[in-house]
Amino acid sequence: MSVISIQSQVVFGHVGNSAAIHPMMANGVEVYAVPTTLLSNTPHYPTLRGKILPPDFVADLLTGVEERGLVAASRLMVTGYLGSVGNGEAVRDFVKRAKAANPQLTYICDPVIGDSDLGVFVASGLPEFFRAELAPLADILTPNAFEFGLLAGLAGHSTEAVAAALKQGASVLPGRIAVTGAIPEAAPGFIDTLIGEGGAVWRIRTPKVDVRPNGTGDLFTGALTAALDGRMTLVEAAEQAVGTVFVVLSAMPAGQPGEMPLAAEVAALRWQGRPFKAELL
Repeated sequence: MSVISIQSQVVFGHVGNSAAIHPMMANGVEVYAVPTTLLSNTPHYPTLRGKILPPDFVADLLTGVEERGLVAASRLMVTGYLGSVGNGEAVRDFVKRAKAANPQLTYICDPVIGDSDLGVFVASGLPEFFRAELAPLADILTPNAFEFGLLAGLAGHSTEAVAAALKQGASVLPGRIAVTGAIPEAAPGFIDTLIGEGGAVWRIRTPKVDVRPNGTGDLFTGALTAALDGRMTLVEAAEQAVGTVFVVLSAMPAGQPGEMPLAAEVAALRWQGRPFKAELL
């Protein structure tokens, strides 16, 4: 089927739509990609060109999505990096219209706010906007552990803290959540992805790879979305996405910065045998 993906876009590198669309298209999913930003690269380079797109421009593109009948043609919709609260408001209004027009549409919200290394790196007001406006609309949430901690009001974001919060549940968050990048206190050499659904919590554990490229969360959400479009369960889709990210990161030189080699590792973007299995906690 088809996916509407509303995220950032860069000319060089792989973040936002420039990461997420690759596993979707590799698995035969038609992607309708709407940018919220157009940048030459991420801010981690000496120079940066482009800009966050104006809210009226983003809203106009989303109106075009509706005019072409893409809402009715899609099974899933993804949002990621927004850039500004104004863009968030345009996206929120579109999500509401889209879900009303197509009740079968599954909304996957990747609440891009920050990470444990950099802290919050988005515009003022966006963390609160995600919590109050977009998270309640989402069918599935895909935060990293730092973002989940902020949204759920946790003091920490270790595997143990995230798992306990998922078991307890949080009224502002949807009932289906996949949390990436949680570090277990008792096993710091590993990294966990935690899936909460229906009051149950699963853990997918992998060895920690000694690389730190940008866009791994976007790649995970894209791979998860592709698997969900292929009718996998949320747990199966998370297993698939974790395997994809692990193979891509393992192909990078250890300890060196760089962009994810998505073209070279295109085979990893296609559905595999899910080498890392979820364990019910």
